[in-house]
Amino acid sequence: MAAQCWGGEKPFHIVSPLLESLSLSQAAGIQVYMKLENVQPTGSFKIRGIGHLCQEAARKGCQHFVCSSGGNAGMATAYAARKLGLPATVVVPSSTGPSTVRRLEELGATVEIYGKVWDEANQRSLELAQNEGWASIHPFDHPLVWQGHASLVLELKDALDTKPDAIVLAVGGGGLLAGVVAGLQQVGWLDVPIITAETWGAHSFHAALKAGHLITLPDITSIAKCLGAKTVSARALQCAQEVQIISEVVEDAEAVRAVEKFLDDERMLVQPACGAALALIYSGRLQKLQREGRLQNPLGRVVLVVCGGSSMTAALLRDLKSQLDLE
Repeated sequence: MAAQCWGGEKPFHIVSPLLESLSLSQAAGIQVYMKLENVQPTGSFKIRGIGHLCQEAARKGCQHFVCSSGGNAGMATAYAARKLGLPATVVVPSSTGPSTVRRLEELGATVEIYGKVWDEANQRSLELAQNEGWASIHPFDHPLVWQGHASLVLELKDALDTKPDAIVLAVGGGGLLAGVVAGLQQVGWLDVPIITAETWGAHSFHAALKAGHLITLPDITSIAKCLGAKTVSARALQCAQEVQIISEVVEDAEAVRAVEKFLDDERMLVQPACGAALALIYSGRLQKLQREGRLQNPLGRVVLVVCGGSSMTAALLRDLKSQLDLE
């Protein structure tokens, strides 16, 4: 299957591999397939939706992209801008690591550091977007971003002989979730449950689901900075009315241990945001959900979205383990 085209333009993402993981399958007691979004050109799923949004903005005459990001969305914006021959400014919070800033600059983006968390960087981004000819590229809350991310599910439909029994993914601002739900609607898989993963301290989606309305966290205290939106998108919360969503939250330590184990098992280094989803598999959460009757029993197979690893390094993994006393 070729990557889906819009308006005759070739998209910037690739059709990512879908592979069964023997180690994850053994841990979960069922077949676990990995949708390897970490091998996208920019290292995460973000290029699907961000690339689509940038192409549409360029078609409408945009002369300069501006994006607020903790890393992955900025990478996708910078990559798309380079492909389109346009300048890009990426506003990042001060929590962003120097290696991420360096990579953004290597892609040709102008990087501005503003605020402590993404929400503050986003306010600055919206100010810059008032410049004539500039277009705001939201990292997760835009219908074109969701439409782009929906291509992930279309690829699953093409690759699998039958639909999965569940999809496991991490939630930050909610763009991936909204895109997957859009994809499920397109292929007629609305009965496939989604199991979402967050870390405590970046659990804005879980808090919103529990309250029944959007909740703004007082601060982002998790080390999983790519999950660091203090308020999840309204669309993400709406998705819970359209498909079955089971929200799970893990500790930072669980996410980092899962990152390390995944590196040993699959020889791939991913971010703690992805580690949150991996932790649900490694910790036996799926079996627990089956025992509680929240997931069908038995499960046949699940798809785990390996969402990204663009900003992760061996040195950062060591630092995170040290911070959490996991040495």
